[in-house]
Amino acid sequence: MHLRDGIQAHVTVRQRYDHLVDTGAVTRDPAQERIVKALDRLLDALGARRLARKSSALGWLFARKPEASGVKGLYIHGGVGRGKTMLMDLFFALVPMRRKRRVHFNDFMAEVHDRIQKHRQARKEGKVREYDPIPPVARAIADETQLLCFDEFTVTDIADAMVLSRLFSALFSNGVVLVATSNVAPDDLYRDGLNRALFLPFIDILKRHADVASLDSDTDYRMEKLNRMPVYVTPLGPEADRLMDEAWEAMTHGRRAAPDSIALKGREIPVPAASGEAARFSFADLCENPLGARDYLAIAARYSTIFIDRIPVLDPTLRNPTKRLILLIDTLYDRRIRLVLSAAASPDELYAGRPGVTEAFEFDRTASRLIEMQSRDWLRDWAERHTGAGLQAAAS
Repeated sequence: MHLRDGIQAHVTVRQRYDHLVDTGAVTRDPAQERIVKALDRLLDALGARRLARKSSALGWLFARKPEASGVKGLYIHGGVGRGKTMLMDLFFALVPMRRKRRVHFNDFMAEVHDRIQKHRQARKEGKVREYDPIPPVARAIADETQLLCFDEFTVTDIADAMVLSRLFSALFSNGVVLVATSNVAPDDLYRDGLNRALFLPFIDILKRHADVASLDSDTDYRMEKLNRMPVYVTPLGPEADRLMDEAWEAMTHGRRAAPDSIALKGREIPVPAASGEAARFSFADLCENPLGARDYLAIAARYSTIFIDRIPVLDPTLRNPTKRLILLIDTLYDRRIRLVLSAAASPDELYAGRPGVTEAFEFDRTASRLIEMQSRDWLRDWAERHTGAGLQAAAS
């Protein structure tokens, strides 16, 4: 059974989950199955609403605020690595709606604040009359999106906290359905945050418009997967390419990758493939082009997982690429990035220059860091830091 985005509504989340179990991609988990059941109920409800709106030509053409349909979303919370994102992605791929969007919560809120600022500027210029920017911003979002799927719902910014109640009241009134994953229960959102009393109404609004489900599995599937998956693949060849492709597919949960770019002081750093917070480059992309410390810092600031394909054995004839690789690994190490790469040799044998030369001396540090970045402790530390709870603790 080949499953992909755009699949017909008669395929259920249960069927897709069972397929992953049958192929060995995931291990069956009763806690996950409870979430699957809830997602299938929501899938059915969205399908019924879609059919109801199409049943009347006038209703389909003119009624775009279907609050009366009573479709409640789903808020899934649980510890890191329990499979929340994977399950939401299965659901999202099956929803037969064009106006659906899956986005990281922080990225969405950055867009909201940008829209608010543009509305205020337009009002200052006399282009719009409405004083309050929230209702028109919510209407514009609802015109574009009727299903919002948020990954890593966490509130750490006071600017976000102060607008959420009114923003989501307006979104829900315009018929938007919410599905979200989070590492914390709704009652623990923005805990100890500044002026939290002003944020509390949002929690009640969220609970009225989304069922709350706990994914309380005792197994950290993310760490199990990381422990099984090679993050340093050698030697180079078709098998290495296959393993890198499999690791990319697993770490991005099969989400579609697309080219990206990073703006830096009037120029663009091209990113050949990106999906969420993961980016994939070749050695040539990063080390044979004239990139420097600022470029590598910008890449590490944008992405938390970096793939590098086909690093050759280095020697004095590749002095500049060698220097760039040393600088790149130092940057990724300092920023605690998860690194997956394929190379022609092990870290200790990746530089073939004469002992005593500057590059050989510096590459000893690079080799040591490459070895450390493969360790279970490194990967566990990465997983623990990339959670909503970790971000919230850092902000408080």
